[in-house]
Amino acid sequence: MSEYYILDAKVKDIDLKFETSNKVFSPKSIDKGTLAMLSVVEFEKTDKVLDLGCGYGIVGILAAKILGIENVVMTDKDSIAVELSKKNAALNSVEGVKIIQSDGFKNLDEKDFTMILSNPPYHTDFSVAKEFIEKGFNRLCIGGRMYMVTKRKDWYKNKLTAIFGGTKIWEIDGYFVFMAKKKDSSYANTKKSRK
Repeated sequence: MSEYYILDAKVKDIDLKFETSNKVFSPKSIDKGTLAMLSVVEFEKTDKVLDLGCGYGIVGILAAKILGIENVVMTDKDSIAVELSKKNAALNSVEGVKIIQSDGFKNLDEKDFTMILSNPPYHTDFSVAKEFIEKGFNRLCIGGRMYMVTKRKDWYKNKLTAIFGGTKIWEIDGYFVFMAKKKDSSYANTKKSRK
């Protein structure tokens, strides 16, 4: 049986309200990892943001409040998360922000994002995170940044460094926040040249 909750939050000095359900991740409070990631992210007016695995919408809705709905895309493979994100976009006066049900990048055509933000499932194997990092690289513009937050350090550090050529790491509240910047399109080119 579904139980619903209402959360009030203030993130980056912006008041937000979320309806959540026990069927989605972190329903009773905003996940500390997500807050840790948002604490290091600086949104700029020129950003085009992808909230990858948006859950009930915290990251994407905050980004839409700061940047405008036309500069944000939110995706999640879970239909309940997508439905809650749509409700929460309306609750926070950013209805019209693009919210897509998609397993990773499968239903998403857009690219040239300046920022991809993700709190991937880190209690499972690394297949989801691997796909997010590899395919995310190709969806970023040159100079674009990928932010991820996890409880694990070494695998993410190694993978992001292998794909992006380096990563910056913050340790906050027991979480690791990673930021990797796309310097050129070398990963895509090396993949093609290997085939």
